[in-house]
Amino acid sequence: MLTITDLTYRIAGRTLLDQASVVVPRGHKVALVGRNGTGKSTLFKLIAGELHPDGGEISLPSGMRMGMVRQEVPAGATSLLDTVMAADTERTALLAEAETATDPARIAEVHTRLADIGAHSAEARAAQILSGLGFDAAAQERACADFSGGWRMRVALAGVLFTQPDLLLLDEPTNHLDLEATVWLESYLKNYPHTILLISHDRELLNKVPTTTIHLDQQKLTSYSGGYDQFVTVRAAKLENLKAQSAKQEAQRKHMQDFVDRFRAKASKAKQAQSRLKALEKLGPAITVLEEHRTRFDFPSPEELSPPLINMDGAVVGYGDKAILRNLNLRIDPEDRIALLGANGNGKSTLVKMLAGRLAPMGGEVRRSSKLKVGYFAQHQAEELNLAWTPVQQTQAAMKGTTEQQVRNHLGRFGFPQVKADTLIRDLSGGEKARLLFALMSREAPGILLLDEPTNHLDIDSREALVEAINGYQGAVILISHDPHLVELTADRLWLVADGTCKPYDGDLDEYRAWLLDQRRSDSASRDVTPAAGRDRREERRAAAELRQQLAPLRRKVEDAEKRMGQLGTKKAKLDEKLADPALYQGPKEAVTKLQIELGQVQKDLDAAEEAWLTLSEQLEEAMAAGS
Repeated sequence: MLTITDLTYRIAGRTLLDQASVVVPRGHKVALVGRNGTGKSTLFKLIAGELHPDGGEISLPSGMRMGMVRQEVPAGATSLLDTVMAADTERTALLAEAETATDPARIAEVHTRLADIGAHSAEARAAQILSGLGFDAAAQERACADFSGGWRMRVALAGVLFTQPDLLLLDEPTNHLDLEATVWLESYLKNYPHTILLISHDRELLNKVPTTTIHLDQQKLTSYSGGYDQFVTVRAAKLENLKAQSAKQEAQRKHMQDFVDRFRAKASKAKQAQSRLKALEKLGPAITVLEEHRTRFDFPSPEELSPPLINMDGAVVGYGDKAILRNLNLRIDPEDRIALLGANGNGKSTLVKMLAGRLAPMGGEVRRSSKLKVGYFAQHQAEELNLAWTPVQQTQAAMKGTTEQQVRNHLGRFGFPQVKADTLIRDLSGGEKARLLFALMSREAPGILLLDEPTNHLDIDSREALVEAINGYQGAVILISHDPHLVELTADRLWLVADGTCKPYDGDLDEYRAWLLDQRRSDSASRDVTPAAGRDRREERRAAAELRQQLAPLRRKVEDAEKRMGQLGTKKAKLDEKLADPALYQGPKEAVTKLQIELGQVQKDLDAAEEAWLTLSEQLEEAMAAGS
């Protein structure tokens, strides 16, 4: 399908590709990975013919159809459905010709070709793709101009998917999607019938879709079998092997050089020294192992506060006179890790803005801990950065009353050494600007982090660093993200924002993913089922919903027991740490006795909590089995 041979490309004196070669077989689904700035998107443009190489060759089969989402988003008064169908230019041209052709033979050819490309099912296919990307039937009839740029990018993606090209080039296709649309896209791409070349920082997508991973590193292309995790494992083993070879070669080189240095001047050993010199030459150049720099950052520890941090009782929130969410009866405690589910437009960001204090509740009551400090991250905040300042200047302006060294120390927690801290913000990458926003939002060691799509400009390495930072943070976290990998590794509770409210979701992310796909399949098949079958499905969904509702109180008890165990475990670890300090025993004996008594009570409470958790878990399993 695609053959790249000795490809070389330079931009502004910098070499991005140097005699790089790789082959992509027909029908393969391939991930293109590599650190930001290595040239992945540039390679796409070279394949698409938008750029021309300085050397080498890119070979594609003649007549092959290629599809790529362009930067120009659709606009104007044309409906979304018509815009997507118009993306198939061959179908559009054939339909126009069918209206005007007069030659019977040509008319027959046109209709045969229309049948071959499935023109009769085009509207249904376009509607299904738009639905999967988050547009309901009413939205599909609206004009493109009615939607924001992010939503129009979804329409552009829908148009490319609709044409089903032989080679589909996708560069960060989930950037403008919510979790729900991302789940649908993952399923769609897994079943795509042709070749895919994919650039993404979504680790879940890179594991679920590709059958091959191509790594762009040090200006070369290297192919690995399998998805991203398999690539990481194989490459890590390869690097370890290379390190071992390098160490062995260096030891041989040193041994030979020592001999030469000792005996070069001795006539009796001259021949052996000369032999060692020749052997040194045969060893060739030293094996170099270039390991990629790994991003690291961490959030400062907050002040310990009593629960709840935030309590909502019948709260209502919205804009102006329009309520977006009603009947919010929710509670957030220290160390909660909650991810918000729900399609874009349902009100996730609105809820987070209320929690951040950016929106006042329109009704009900929202009570906060009096000492609670909030850290709020939203992508639009990048627009508030002063591009003419450095990170030090921007942070100094926010951290009034602190010294420059304190500012630099805080920036250092987020991966800003002196050089980067003194770089103009306009020259920082998107990921570096995101980390600067993390530093700014956490400057007062907040007790809760509100993260609204924090990964949009982070590469995979930075996303893993964010996972570690969240998991190491000791406050509460409310997370909105389209990255299921981030949600699964950091969130222990899920809230669903839908139908004008927000409620705890009792299942896990896999159950939610399965439910979403089932809903999409049900929606697309609803026109083809008999009324009886439709009633049967509705009955099944109603029964499942009733079972979830019945089990919800028991699930909450299990979650509360788990949380109680975690809190007691943390408390026990702190007491163990204090009792392990030798300095403690140089002080009053009463202090030691008090801690020992407290540890004994905590251990007793922990044992009771574990017993309660086991009992509740067994009850939940039995109830689920009985319900199924």
